[in-house]
Formats: sequence, C-alpha cells, structure tokens
Amino acid sequence: MTTTSTTGSTGATGTYAPRPGAAPLGRMIAAQAVLETKMLLRNGEQLLLTVIIPTLLLVLFSSVDIIDTGAGEAVDFLTPGVLALAVMSTAFTGQAIATGFERRYGVLKRLAASPLPRWALMTAKTASVLVTEVLQIVLLTVIAFALGWSPQGNPAAVLLLLVLGTAAFSGLGLLMAGTLKAEATLAAANLVFLLLLVGGGVIVPLDRFPDAAQSVLGLLPISALSDGLRDVLQHGAAMPWGDLGILAVWAAAGLAAAGKFFRWE
Repeated sequence: MTTTSTTGSTGATGTYAPRPGAAPLGRMIAAQAVLETKMLLRNGEQLLLTVIIPTLLLVLFSSVDIIDTGAGEAVDFLTPGVLALAVMSTAFTGQAIATGFERRYGVLKRLAASPLPRWALMTAKTASVLVTEVLQIVLLTVIAFALGWSPQGNPAAVLLLLVLGTAAFSGLGLLMAGTLKAEATLAAANLVFLLLLVGGGVIVPLDRFPDAAQSVLGLLPISALSDGLRDVLQHGAAMPWGDLGILAVWAAAGLAAAGKFFRWE
C-alpha cells in the first residue's frame, strides 16, 4: 500500500491509496455471481443433475421407442420437457442443496456480515442460476438439433416461460433451503426432482394419467413450464397465457415465502 502523510499545525493526518472501503455494489454482485457459478460447475453432483441427467434423458428417449409421445417425432415432444427439467434442476434442486449446506456451514451468516447486502447476495445467486441455465439450454438445443428437432413458435414466449419458470423454482428452492436442515433439504430436493420428472409431463405426457390426477398435476410449475414450452415449440402457439399465469403465481408465492421465512443460520 502506498502511503502519503501530511502534518498540519493541529496534528498529523494521513491519506491512503488505495482508499479502504467496500467495492462498488455492481462489482461485488458480479464477483459473487462468478464465484457462485464456478462453485456450481465444479460440483459433481450438481453437474449430474443439471447436465448429465437431462442430456441422457433427451438422447435415450429420443432414440429408443420406450414411451408413447403421441404423433410426430419423439424429440419434438421431449425437448421442451427436458428444457423445463434443466431449469428445475438448476433453479430448484441445485440451488436448494447448495444454499442449504452453505447455511449449515455458516457461509451465509458470514456473507451476511460482509459489505455485500443480503438482497445482493440473492441477486448474485440468481445471476449464477441464469448463467448455468444458458449453458444448459445451449447444450441441449445443439443435441436436440442433432437428433432432428424442428422447433416452431415465438422465441419471446419461450424466453418469458423460462424466466417465470426460473423465478418460480428459485423461490421454492430458496424457501426449502432457508427453512429445512441441510440433510433434509438434500433428501427433499432430490425426491421432488424425481417425482416431478415422472409426474410433471417431462417424459410421460400428462394425458397418460387419470383425469383426476391430470387436473392436479397440471397446476405444478414443472407441468406449466413443460406444457407451455411444448405448446410454443412443438405446436407453434403464440403465447400460452394459462401456463404463464400458473408460473407467475408460483413465482410470486415462492419468492414472497422465501423472503419472509428464510433463516440465515
């Protein structure tokens, strides 16, 4: 550190360069987001959930006629569902597990005492989720095109669905991580992932379930996201307002509950 000092008639004063203090808020958020992204991508379990499982599901069920996906190419049905699964795996499952163990080990408590505000920390976590999702979507899109995918529809509608889906799953993931113990979060997040993989319209069409179950399953965020993406990308729908409304309600409720009940230690 370079130090220069001046002495006046009333005593000594000092001027220090660089001046001590917190970095600009934007720089702190960006640095934390980069750190969060690196930690997520270096975690083998997270990579299994966010990259390997969605990729294997897309390739396997598009190549082998195991499940009746209706008329048309299987990849046209499967790709929207797998994209929805990728969003859920990152924004909900991965974030819940990582944040839950950060809370257990006192990482969040220490970060909360740093110059980085709590809302800025959550903003950095959200940015990390979005970066990871972009990488997932690019990878899955390339694979889907290689398998013969022929998407349709409005890209703006797809983007809106992905954003609302991310908000909905992120709120639910943070709510779980901030209220349950780390071990309970790990078990519950993985269980929910498996249940929604089977019953959320990702691989198995919802019309294969009984009518009473369809009405309930259709209200789940994974069902709304996968069905909305399928309506746009497979059937060329302009804007699936019903699915967007379901996701908006889940996003508002999840984020509000996470903000109210999240415990930092």
